[in-house]
Amino acid sequence: MSKARLVITAIEVEGRSPAEVIAAYGISKSWLYELLKRYRTEGEAAFEPRSRRPNSSPRATPPATVELVLRLRKELTEAGLDAGADTLGWHLAQHHQTSLSRATIHRILTRHGAVTPAPAKRPKASYLRFAAEQPNETWQSDFTHYRLTTGADTEIITWLDDHSRYALHVSAHPRITGPIVLATFGHTAEQHGYPASTLTDNGMVYTTRLAGGRGGRNPLETELAARGIAQKNSRPGHPTTCGKVERFQQTLKNWLRAQPAQPATLDHLQALLDRFLIEYNQHRPHRSLPHRATPATAYTARPKATPGTGSTDTHHRVRTDRVDQAGCVTLRLAGRLHHIGIGRTHTRTHVLLLVDDLHVRVIHAATGELLRELTVDPTRDYQPTGRPPGPARK
Repeated sequence: MSKARLVITAIEVEGRSPAEVIAAYGISKSWLYELLKRYRTEGEAAFEPRSRRPNSSPRATPPATVELVLRLRKELTEAGLDAGADTLGWHLAQHHQTSLSRATIHRILTRHGAVTPAPAKRPKASYLRFAAEQPNETWQSDFTHYRLTTGADTEIITWLDDHSRYALHVSAHPRITGPIVLATFGHTAEQHGYPASTLTDNGMVYTTRLAGGRGGRNPLETELAARGIAQKNSRPGHPTTCGKVERFQQTLKNWLRAQPAQPATLDHLQALLDRFLIEYNQHRPHRSLPHRATPATAYTARPKATPGTGSTDTHHRVRTDRVDQAGCVTLRLAGRLHHIGIGRTHTRTHVLLLVDDLHVRVIHAATGELLRELTVDPTRDYQPTGRPPGPARK
């Protein structure tokens, strides 16, 4: 029995006075009279549990913002693109100047039935992840099957930068052969420079390692050896080694299936692939990259590795920072801390500092926008904005 019913019974049935009931049960006078008023007005309904939700919630998400979240979710899903809470948050901030937490977005989607329940999955923390330190340090490659509406079979080959997930090359062919692999590799290298290493599976178009040496090196192996490019191959039965390019292929196929006009010819398929590359590289935030940057931003943010070089360069440094309330970031050179002025308009912005000795470029971590470029004056602590590079004037 609830205490409310006990109190009402004591007054209405036993005929005890309010003062006596207040003293006996340790309740407040205001609560007692409020309870009596409700009982005499509503009867038994007065004993039902009541919501403690306030009449108004000034901090609630505005209905227009809720509608925007649901609309973005629908648009991205229909386009075959990722539409999770993280991605929606990125689009809200970048294109609609609206900031919502991941938890708030997820609650909106759940409340409106926009989330499909999924069985418990293996926790992400249980996976061993790796990524190259520099662009062009490792290129992953793989190819996948795709069937045209005419029933004709095609194969799509991809060259993907391991560090930035930047799709360097994607093309469709009737069938992937050794010469095609070599030709696409050469075409990609002409555009982006040669990598320090490659990572592929053990398909015969990539390596003859499992063929017992019969037939000698294939075209790609010969080219890589001649240029001093390290060739790495996954072990049989371990497809997750090349997981980045395989996940890219899954994203690509999801996007292709969502297109209203499905390809009937190889040329039509290639045109769709070219459209997807622009969307994926330049407009789609990547969940695995810092600050959910686009692959294009991540690929251009750091110096590129070359054949025969390691993953780090002692003459260069890349560090992350966030612009403070004074509009500055800090950088330590030769044991001395320097404050670099960026501007108060960029307060709390996450940035990357590309340091080459005294030359520094400060770029927006999410968009790749160059915020400032300077040569640090080692004799000064504060490096003001608008000050010409070089030593201080006397």
